[in-house]
Amino acid sequence: MSGIKVLCGVLGSVVLLGGCATKEYVNEQVGAVQTQVSAQQQQISALDARTTAVEQAARDALQRANAAHQLAEGKFAYSVVMSADIGPFKLGGSRLTDEFKAQLGELAGKLKAENRNAFLEIQGYTDESGSRAGNYRLGLDRAEAVRRYLSQQGVALNRMSSISYGQDVQTSGSARENRRVVVVVLE
Repeated sequence: MSGIKVLCGVLGSVVLLGGCATKEYVNEQVGAVQTQVSAQQQQISALDARTTAVEQAARDALQRANAAHQLAEGKFAYSVVMSADIGPFKLGGSRLTDEFKAQLGELAGKLKAENRNAFLEIQGYTDESGSRAGNYRLGLDRAEAVRRYLSQQGVALNRMSSISYGQDVQTSGSARENRRVVVVVLE
């Protein structure tokens, strides 16, 4: 009988040891799965952050598109081109000449006299000298100079926007004629 007890004890120990090995194996497997789940959760969090940023960018783009649509709904009334015939901007410059100021003063007076609900898009252009990025900046500087001057003449800032086309839209004329600002009046 004592041999059977020993045998049962040995078999019980083997069963217990087998059970412990199974627990270790399960714990290793569960640990590996938990590591994978944690990694997936981190990736999901990163994707959520990127998605939020993309959604915000899309909302901003939609808002800009809606503003452009509202502007485009305005009817074209007329435009005023300020270029070589009235003293263009000097090469690389955005300072208004006296001729520009006189024409802008007339435009401001006309807008105030008409007392219309007009909106002005002020477009700045350059010739092809200089870099593309520099010309965009210069075109915007020219448009902003006109916008500031019209504001000083009593035209409301919220009724004007400025945009640069830089060197992208050239006339068939000389480089001097391409150094210009166009004021588009929309109703």
